[in-house]
Amino acid sequence: MRKEHTKKSKKPKSKKEVKEASETIDTTTVDSEEIEKEENSENDKQEKLQDELEELKDKYLRLYSEFENFRRRTAKEKLELMQTANEDLMLALLPVVDDFERAVNAFLNESDIQAVKEGITLISNKFQNTLRQQGLEAMDTKEGVTFDADLHDALTQIPAPKKKLKGKVVDTIEKGYYLGDKVIRHAKVVTGN
Repeated sequence: MRKEHTKKSKKPKSKKEVKEASETIDTTTVDSEEIEKEENSENDKQEKLQDELEELKDKYLRLYSEFENFRRRTAKEKLELMQTANEDLMLALLPVVDDFERAVNAFLNESDIQAVKEGITLISNKFQNTLRQQGLEAMDTKEGVTFDADLHDALTQIPAPKKKLKGKVVDTIEKGYYLGDKVIRHAKVVTGN
């Protein structure tokens, strides 16, 4: 007897099996396409993030450079300002200096002392006005003003010549001055105790 060897193939027998087999093939194809799309999407995201990072680094470097330039420029301007801060004051005082030079020359050649005194008084008044225009004001330290440690430096205390001068200014050794609202020199005074 002869054995028949038949190969059994896996051919679909029904339409239903054919449909299931084709869906399996389609699903496998779709899954591999989705995986490919996801990989491409991941690569695109990484490239996008890398580009964004490079852009942010560039912005940071530019901002840092601008700040350094600003810092250097302001430091230079501040130094220049400090060097020329008194320029306005010096320009205002130059006419007074000119007047003093003329007064000295007149003093050497003038025999009339009264004229020299008047000239010096005029120059002194001009000098005081110029300083006032620049914001300098003298403190009021007349006799009898209450001693204030924020404004006055007491050089010494003496017995008060009058009872009402106890704890008050008796004499002013050196005037004090304000520049605007700020005390730039305390008045040196003698107080009564």
